[in-house]
Parts: sequence; C-alpha cells; structure tokens
Amino acid sequence: MGDLPHLSVVVPFYNERENVAPLHAEVSAALAAHPGGVEFVYVDDGSSEGTAEALSEAAALDERIRVITLMANSGQSAALEAGFGAARGEVVATLDADLQNDPADLPELLAALDHADVVNGVRANRQDSQVRKLSSRVGNGFRNWMTGESVSDVGCSLRVMRREFLVGVVMYRGMHRFLPTLLRMRGARVTELPVNHRPRQHGESKYGIGNRLWVGLADVFAVRWMQRRFTRYDARETPADRKPGSER
Repeated sequence: MGDLPHLSVVVPFYNERENVAPLHAEVSAALAAHPGGVEFVYVDDGSSEGTAEALSEAAALDERIRVITLMANSGQSAALEAGFGAARGEVVATLDADLQNDPADLPELLAALDHADVVNGVRANRQDSQVRKLSSRVGNGFRNWMTGESVSDVGCSLRVMRREFLVGVVMYRGMHRFLPTLLRMRGARVTELPVNHRPRQHGESKYGIGNRLWVGLADVFAVRWMQRRFTRYDARETPADRKPGSER
C-alpha cells in the first residue's frame, strides 16, 4: 500500500454479513476527502453466518481494506484490541458494524482533534427501545459516579483517537466501554460531540440487560481499582557533574 495511512478505521464485526457492503460504502464516502490516506481494519470476531466471506469480497474490491480474523468469537474488547494492534495510522477511528452509527459524522469528529486527543460521540435521538435507553442512562450514571468521570455516552462506539495513546492499552473483556477513561488515565485530552444515531436495519443486537448488568458492575469495580493503582510520575535524567577534562 506504499506510504502509511494517516487514519485507520477499526470496525469489529460479529454476524453482520448484510451490513458489510453498505457500511464500507458509507465510511469510504464519508472519508473520501480525508488527507493523508485511509485504511480500513475490519475485524471478524469469529462470525458464523457469512461475514468472513463478505469481508473477503469487500477486500477484493478495495485494497485499502485489511481483514483481521479471530478464530473464535472473543468479544468486542478483544476484536478492538486486535484492530488497534494492526492499525498503522496516526489516528484511529472506531464505529459499530450495525449501521446505527453514522459514518457521515466522522469528519467533524476528526476536525475536533485539533484541541483533543480523543473525541467521543454522544448519541443524539437514540433509536433504541425505551428499556435499552433507560438501562444505558442508569449504567452510564453509575459508571461515572464510581470512576469520577464525566463521559456522557460510554456506549457510543463512534470515536476518534490519537494512536499514540492506544499503544500498550490492555483491553480486558468489557473494557471497550471504558476506553475514554483508560485513555484519559494515560494523559489523553478527552472531549465529546453529539452524533447521529440510526435504527438497526439488519441483524440482531448482541447486547441486552441480561448479558450486561452483572458483568458491567464487575467492570466498573475493576476500572475503579485500576484508577487507584495507576502509576503516575514525572521523570527526567539528571546530567552528570563531570570533572574538567573528562570524556563527554
């Protein structure tokens, strides 16, 4: 592919076969004018219904697509970590594969990096059920209260980040929901912007109250422990007090 791209778009896919082609078409169109080049790092998280084949077909049509395949379904955190490890751009963008995130919002998020290191989307007019919206609001408030954070929408996967802050981040299972917090711990400046949210057109949601409640509680306590134990220091090398005539 020649020179390294400026932007890497990382998208985890799990049983989203019907969304592969339309998602790539939208993301590619939204970033057509992005300076410095773009690569698309699409991660198949052990899909079982043809997503892998759809990704291969897309890659055959666009050489900017790189497909990373997880041999078994390992979860969104693992898929993102694999994508981050493969990304080569100075900036990394993420979004979900279900087409509920709007790729047209990416240029505005990228422009906001002029005064930030992480720009997190906040879903406006969420197109989800009232139960999901309520559970998300309660969970988000609890996470912020426990971690001392002010992230308005940790469940929004549409965000852009400077890759330097992602290097070395350990994505334990479930930690993708705390990514802005983890990056802030590493010194990143985090800001937020409202983004569009759309109803799901194909496939089924992989998350619900039943598979998020208790795991989510455990994750909050884990991140709180990490915050308290995170090492912070300012180090600098002290120049040697050399004697006259000594080697320099």
